Amino acid sequence: HAALFSHLESLAADSPRLRNLQSTLHVNHLSAPREMARLGRLMRLADLRFQAFFHFPINALTLWDFHVLAALEAWQRRTGPRLRTWFAVLGEVDALAAFGWLAHDNPDWAFPVIEDQGDRFSAESLAHPLLPGDRRVANDVVVSPPGTFLRVTGSNMSGKSTLLRAIGANVVFALAGGPVCARRLALPPLVLFTSMRVQDSLEAGVSYFMAALQRLKLVVTAAERSPRDGGMLLYLLDEVLQGTNTAERQVALRHILSHLLELPVIGAVTTHDLELAASPDLAPACHAVHFSEGVEREGDGARLSFDYRLRPGVATSRNALKLLELVGLGSRGRRADD
Repeated sequence: HAALFSHLESLAADSPRLRNLQSTLHVNHLSAPREMARLGRLMRLADLRFQAFFHFPINALTLWDFHVLAALEAWQRRTGPRLRTWFAVLGEVDALAAFGWLAHDNPDWAFPVIEDQGDRFSAESLAHPLLPGDRRVANDVVVSPPGTFLRVTGSNMSGKSTLLRAIGANVVFALAGGPVCARRLALPPLVLFTSMRVQDSLEAGVSYFMAALQRLKLVVTAAERSPRDGGMLLYLLDEVLQGTNTAERQVALRHILSHLLELPVIGAVTTHDLELAASPDLAPACHAVHFSEGVEREGDGARLSFDYRLRPGVATSRNALKLLELVGLGSRGRRADD
């Protein structure tokens, strides 16, 4: 750690934030690089106890271990109160360096605009930061205002979950001070809550449906608390309540969304339930967008193709049976029926 602190101390920093962090390494004549180097020397002296041939006679003649212990205790009294601050500085610089490399390696990414009084998430050419550049498809996304929600429909594998993950990942990057995978992104200071990739637990005796309910309860509770906390909350719900029948799922989802719409929060929801948009209490508050797919001929057969482009309106296509045929199960099912 002494080398890390020494390198940080010697940086030619132009940023006021970095200069302030550097100044934290020197307090009351205590220097983080020197003190960490001193600790390293004391630990090397203490390591003499692992060399029995030398340690036994030297310790017997000079009380070596007691002198080393006294020096370590003196170091702790002098330097210990500053250690937490120094390592917090080191951690922050490490995070800033990571974001710096991210911006350097992705010059087409943008730094977000944080709107303190804003109430909307607005992105141009937003994409998932973990997808390779040659496979990444960007979309314009707007989630706003409070009292409405973005509803994303589409067939399987069309990109619904990836869109929510792209929104969530870029919110995390933006609020951490890093660049975002978008041409432009404006958002208020947000608290992010999601219900995605919910799992059951055999150990805890929790079914998939109960795990989904517990996660939704966390989201709703946080949304109810957000006005008191004085911040904006963004919720992302990905095909929730899949562990029950369609009729009950639709009723439960309408109930949850109706409650969220009464709160000053914003959010996006993916679903296969096309009837959700027709609900009288949700239709006025629903901004509907969708993904679609096409069928391409390939030799004597066909394959599904996806362009991952976000379009306005409700999806009208479904592909579960097509996928069944493509993996070789559709024809078997027909032979069994015959």
